[in-house]
Amino acid sequence: MTADGAGLAGDRVVAVGSTARVLVAATARALRGTDCADLGHTGPVSRFAGTPEPVRRAVSARAAGRVALTVGQAAEVDAGRVARWFAEQYPCRRYPGILIGSPHGAAAHLAVALGVPWLPAGFEMIAHWPQGAVDRPQAALDHGAGLAGRLLAGNPDLHLRQVHCPASRGALAGATVLLAARWRRLPAAYRRFLSERLAPGAPVLLLRDGRTWPVLGAADGHSFQVGCPGSGLDPVDFHPDSHALRQVLRSAGGNGARWEPPEVCAPPAAAEHGVESGFELDVRQWASRHDSRMHRLLFPAPEVLSAAVADLYRHWLRGAGKTGDRLVVECGRLLDPWQVLRAGLVPYWCENATRRNVEQVEWWLAGSDPFSSVDVLPEPPGVRSPALAGLPQWLAVAGFGRRRRALDRTCARGYPVASVPTRRATEVLRAQPCDLPTPAPLGMADTLAVLRDSGTRGGLLVG
Repeated sequence: MTADGAGLAGDRVVAVGSTARVLVAATARALRGTDCADLGHTGPVSRFAGTPEPVRRAVSARAAGRVALTVGQAAEVDAGRVARWFAEQYPCRRYPGILIGSPHGAAAHLAVALGVPWLPAGFEMIAHWPQGAVDRPQAALDHGAGLAGRLLAGNPDLHLRQVHCPASRGALAGATVLLAARWRRLPAAYRRFLSERLAPGAPVLLLRDGRTWPVLGAADGHSFQVGCPGSGLDPVDFHPDSHALRQVLRSAGGNGARWEPPEVCAPPAAAEHGVESGFELDVRQWASRHDSRMHRLLFPAPEVLSAAVADLYRHWLRGAGKTGDRLVVECGRLLDPWQVLRAGLVPYWCENATRRNVEQVEWWLAGSDPFSSVDVLPEPPGVRSPALAGLPQWLAVAGFGRRRRALDRTCARGYPVASVPTRRATEVLRAQPCDLPTPAPLGMADTLAVLRDSGTRGGLLVG
């Protein structure tokens, strides 16, 4: 067992560039009144955008290896220390509420509009996989089981979901293992944060990603899934006979003939970004004991929450006498809630650059009142996949702007295999004119009413 406070530091454990890590950092900065200019750095792969694929894959694998956890370090992970690291990033003051749960870029914007923090219900880790192979999911499971045993020995309150997805991770899926950790209980650092930082009776809003995926329960506390919803592919596309899978493996340096995934007979379960039922129960019980109200937002797909929060921002801005007619379409790590607020923009967040996500932006724009300007920040995913949107599709999104239509050239350069830091979003949004003063923070009751009205059609459940 890892002694309290003796494990690895949180910033060493949580995967660099993971959604939860970026969102906590961006939200905490916005609540301090600063932007994300110091977030992220250009990865080494960006310098090799024009080189042959084998060279790029080797560079990417070496870069990942420098920040991945070793097998020995897996035993030093302290999930309690990770929770403290997340909580301590926020300014020390009383808040009128809190968002907690699944990672989603719109959650950061929603938290900033409410003037409250956001805390994740889990975090991602990357660990070394010596002699790994992108086309050997069974071998990945075997290696991951050993890592999970070391991690769970010191962190019994975690559930570890191992994700082997060459479509979203490319060659990295053969060099490292991705473990998505979810707390089964509300960690002590979160309990302390709720008790000390929330105003009396402040509401708690739980966000829950409702997506499912075929999952193999490898052992108590450790489960395994081949592929993921964020890949833009369906579970059937990870079958050995899938043409899409062969394309993905070929681009990642693998061989479709060697692909033999473990057989999954159980019905689909919550995907890697879901929330454990014990965690939700603990949040509900804490709220009940402290005379607070817990609300829940359950979204069946990321675009549902993105559209609802974008509609909410437009309603909020117009209620404050602003136009609400300038849109920024963010993607992945390319977001900056503070600059969005300063410029009076409406934010729409795409989980990643898959065709499905971009199509959903187009459908939402087609059904919305026109925007005078549309800025698009397509994050290059760093991999090649038949599920990815091409630049013409991103340009079509920008084309919805009546007067201004802008696709960031830095993001487009080297797309889809380049790497762009989070601060690129800050650089782009800083060029937008100010629209001050910012509106007064939203109230929770009004927010839930607008979300319920806007999101119900898409399947957003507000309770």
